[in-house]
Amino acid sequence: MLLHSNIIGEGKPFVILHGFLGMSDNWKTHGKNLAEQGFQVHLVDQRNHGRSFWDDNFSYEILAEDLKNYCETNNLSNIILLGHSMGGKTAMLFSSLYPEIVSKLLVADISPRFYPVHHQTILEGLSDLDFNIIKSRGQADKVLGEYITELGIRQFLLKNLYWVEKGKLGLRINLEVLKNEVSEIGESLPSYLKFEKDSLFLKGDRSEYIGVEDELLILNQFPKAKIVTIANSGHWLHAENPKDFFEEVMKFVS
Repeated sequence: MLLHSNIIGEGKPFVILHGFLGMSDNWKTHGKNLAEQGFQVHLVDQRNHGRSFWDDNFSYEILAEDLKNYCETNNLSNIILLGHSMGGKTAMLFSSLYPEIVSKLLVADISPRFYPVHHQTILEGLSDLDFNIIKSRGQADKVLGEYITELGIRQFLLKNLYWVEKGKLGLRINLEVLKNEVSEIGESLPSYLKFEKDSLFLKGDRSEYIGVEDELLILNQFPKAKIVTIANSGHWLHAENPKDFFEEVMKFVS
């Protein structure tokens, strides 16, 4: 069971992992920009997301193993690895377990610590989408609007809609498994894990995912880490301030 990916460009391999309820398409613009800078960009769908396979088993250890299989199948080594949120935790764990595969690590707005479950309302809204009744993106947005007031979050979630067949919408995410395993998303990474190569942690100035205590934890487990704040952004910093985000990424990988 190999992860689905969109591969753009030629050059040094640069692998990007999306966050919870996201998909590789969320990173298409950054992927194209990186490809123009001479990288072979792998936009990867993690299991139960995007166009990748569905499976009942779901944990960071399993997600890291999926990535190892992907790298082996595609003969990838010496990769630059970037992950956002859930993808950031996968990237941290993978880098710690397989440092020989990773040359540089980038993590967007997440720390190795435990996070309480906080996606219940979003999952309730997605569960309320009845595609026997809903026949358009607008109708789906109206249902989600009863649960989620922020337009940007609804638009992010609605990217998971696709036409299963003519006149029949569905979700690309494996909603049932992700609902059952949502507590796994917030699990902390083992404190003994370390990655001692160059790392960049990017945080949104309006986000609460990386605080002062998180910075100490990050530097303990990633001793060569640099922590940079992206102005005018929250948790989706790569989408809210793409210009500054991309500039910091390029400074680090150049």
